[in-house]
Amino acid sequence: MREKKRLEDALASDAELARRSEDIHAYFDLAREGENVEADLRREMDGLRAKIDALETETLLSGPNDRLNAIVTIHPGAGGTESQDWADMLMRMYTRWAERKGFETVVYDYQPGEEAGLKSATFAVNGPYAYGLLTSEIGVHRLVRISPFDQAKRRHTSFASVYVSPEIDETIDVVIKPEDLRVDTYRSSGKGGQHVNTTDSAVRITHIPTGLVASCQNERSQHKNRERAMSMLRSKLYELEMERKREATKQIEDSKLDIDFGSQIRSYVLQPYRMIKDHRTKTEIGDVDRVLDGDLQPLMRAYLLARRDEKK
Repeated sequence: MREKKRLEDALASDAELARRSEDIHAYFDLAREGENVEADLRREMDGLRAKIDALETETLLSGPNDRLNAIVTIHPGAGGTESQDWADMLMRMYTRWAERKGFETVVYDYQPGEEAGLKSATFAVNGPYAYGLLTSEIGVHRLVRISPFDQAKRRHTSFASVYVSPEIDETIDVVIKPEDLRVDTYRSSGKGGQHVNTTDSAVRITHIPTGLVASCQNERSQHKNRERAMSMLRSKLYELEMERKREATKQIEDSKLDIDFGSQIRSYVLQPYRMIKDHRTKTEIGDVDRVLDGDLQPLMRAYLLARRDEKK
């Protein structure tokens, strides 16, 4: 079904490009006849340019798992409430990005902070190329701002880490021995908990040999939460094995750095000036609010282009 959808989308894209090209030619003909079509022509050309950019981005996503859905995990760094609030801001940024793309987000686990923000969050982003696009976000994100939690209004630096794994399907075999698992149940809480604080329906599964943990609390039944957690664990184990292979060939992405100074992939500066800078691609964006509201396309595209150039 996934391959059928991909082919249907490719045919639809070809048809849209042909239609837009014909419309632009028609506007040029009208302009030669003296019609004032500048605004319409500019709109059509901008739309065609955006479509071509989107198709080019898809050509950059040729990895074996790039087409898959993504599972995103966010953890705050040291710094208490400041970092926890920053982690929550990142989660909002990614959910808004997903909305812009027409993707679905499903919260699997959300642990709220004591005062604000979150201690950890895991959610799925379901849509074509979700994993391939979100690989650009793996790593440590740094925020510089005047703290809303500091009565002295001092500038603070906060860190949070983002980790992304592909949501693998049943066609990929991942062997998990029952004796390697520790299963804990607890009461649901925070976002995603439907039976909040009434039953021990939430499930946390620990893979003892690797220390990987998968939690889910958004379903009503413990059985469904266990199924979701096992699915996430399979994805994490698969990504761990892929990461080991990349490390062996010196192609591993730097996604396991300490959540601290010098390890960030991107800085979001709100004070004393406003600027977002990706330290891998040197891309800088002055419209901070637009990015935090989910417009990540320029940053993702720059990362994918840089990754392609590195492989040449």
